[in-house]
Amino acid sequence: MSTAPILLEVIATTLSDAQAAARAGADRIELATGLSEGGLTPSIGLIEAVTAALPIPVNVIVRSHGRGFVYTPEEMAILERDTRAAVAAGAAGIVFGALNGYGDIDTAALARIADAAGGKPITFHRAFDVSRDLNAAFETLLATPAVKTVLTSGGHPSALDGRDTIARLVRRAQGRACQVLAGAGLTVESIGDFVRATGVRAVHLGSGVRERGEVWGPVDGRLVAKVRATIDALR
Repeated sequence: MSTAPILLEVIATTLSDAQAAARAGADRIELATGLSEGGLTPSIGLIEAVTAALPIPVNVIVRSHGRGFVYTPEEMAILERDTRAAVAAGAAGIVFGALNGYGDIDTAALARIADAAGGKPITFHRAFDVSRDLNAAFETLLATPAVKTVLTSGGHPSALDGRDTIARLVRRAQGRACQVLAGAGLTVESIGDFVRATGVRAVHLGSGVRERGEVWGPVDGRLVAKVRATIDALR
């Protein structure tokens, strides 16, 4: 195993979520609302409060609705405004994903959001997992300088089921400027074996570190701390 630490990103929907995760050892926050819809753009007030309170980076999801990942020109204009506003409010990076009508990466939409982000790093979210061709989509993202992270479950509802694909993506990303961030379905109990099996160096947890494992439950700092201890032991 590498001696470099494994990055731990935790989803937060409130200031208290973010504070609990940071205190327990999270390296980065993904700030979102509407988790039952796959994550939606949080309010500017929430972004400002969280970024002001935390010593760790806060990435902000920019997604206007939960009805898939194909956006109209009017929706893209809104997403660009949301991106600029999130950066102005303190976002360290932007979490975004868009597909065209054929199920491929919407490179034009991605370029517009990258431009609106003003140089802040882009995480391409799990729109990747429902793209038409994961291999082609991954090559597109690897070739996009603004995209520093690809969040993926390996094309499955749970990253645990997509571990073989994730392992292949991790190998393909070696030596590139884009990191694979594995997420969806990871828990305290599964994280150790998962990291060993895939070689992934960045993990993303949501319900797995919430009380009772429920998407609407608050972040449980004790669970975050257990994940932190487990992945640190794998260094």
